[in-house]
Amino acid sequence: MWDNITCWPNANLGDVVSVTCPGFFKFLNSDNVVGIIYRNCTYEGWTETIPHYYDACGVDENITEPEDQEMYYVSVKALYTVGYSTSLVSLVIAMIILCRFRKLQCTRNYIHMNLFVSFILRAISVFIKDAILYSEDTVYHCSITTIQCKAMMVFLHYCVMSNYFWLFIEGLYLFTLLIETFYPERRYFYWYILIGWGTPTICTTIWTVLRLHFDNSGCWETNEHRVLWWVIKGPVIASIMVNFILFIGIIFILVQKLQSPDMGGNESSISLRLARSTLLLIPLFGIHYTVFAFYPEDVNTQERLVFELGLGSFQGFVVAVLYCFLNGEVQSEIKRKWRSWKVNRYFAVDFKHRHPSLASSGANGGTQISILSKSSSQIRMSSINAENLPT
Repeated sequence: MWDNITCWPNANLGDVVSVTCPGFFKFLNSDNVVGIIYRNCTYEGWTETIPHYYDACGVDENITEPEDQEMYYVSVKALYTVGYSTSLVSLVIAMIILCRFRKLQCTRNYIHMNLFVSFILRAISVFIKDAILYSEDTVYHCSITTIQCKAMMVFLHYCVMSNYFWLFIEGLYLFTLLIETFYPERRYFYWYILIGWGTPTICTTIWTVLRLHFDNSGCWETNEHRVLWWVIKGPVIASIMVNFILFIGIIFILVQKLQSPDMGGNESSISLRLARSTLLLIPLFGIHYTVFAFYPEDVNTQERLVFELGLGSFQGFVVAVLYCFLNGEVQSEIKRKWRSWKVNRYFAVDFKHRHPSLASSGANGGTQISILSKSSSQIRMSSINAENLPT
């Protein structure tokens, strides 16, 4: 039964059932009291709660009003909805750009594209979760225990883990690029795929099996059994910690390379670009996650929501801006295509004005095709020459 506060499980006649205080009560009490509430199953149905929720859960009415708490959750939800929407749109545009231009397709950008996909999946999974869990006013309703709901939570955890592991791959790729003289990028790329998508698959599968056997209650949206939750949380924290170590190693190697007297101008330029890339990785290391990583789940919950949901939702937008929109190679390629399009359009319009009959009629098809083919060749040659002109 759902009593608008918590769920009460099925019981036989004469049973006494107990539940702990719902999680949101920790915002309303001064001492983080974890109380227990009881109900009796009688011929007439459930009895009233013994004791009352306010008495058992240590509510202090002077701390936070329920209306204020509800407004807080609504504000956080609005914040991360805007953040994930902004990230989703910007990441889709960035993916189209990297896929559209062939010159941008290299191992480094393939890794960026996988990172983009992980952010896209993360945003989509959050929207699906909200649609299932929060589509009605009765949040945490007792009936939300379907296979669909549990599958949604598994998908959400998989997307979040994949996201952090591809952030780890970004740091690992840059570190490997610096320490290896001969770098077989394509061979390593397949290992990156296995790590980035395979490791989250293994972890979420193990977590799913453990939840089915030891904590198959509700929609799996809560993590009361901390040991089971560390199957997901542990690898994520490990990937972030290793990324910090790689970051320190990258800085150390770059300093050595820049101070080396044998470094040429071209190599120095490459190292400086790598240094900039390293600095751009700082906001991607999941600092907002590690701030509360070792805190209990019921401590600093409000601050945790703001960091993990509010600020974390804009992370995909930051990645799209840093790795695509502000990327020099991407900007150069877009400008080159834009100049080429303008030149082609100019010659096409000029040809139409000079030969209106050929452009509008289908007569003398063979001659028309020959002239158009010649004109197209001229357009292409003019486009190539125009790209080499100073701007």
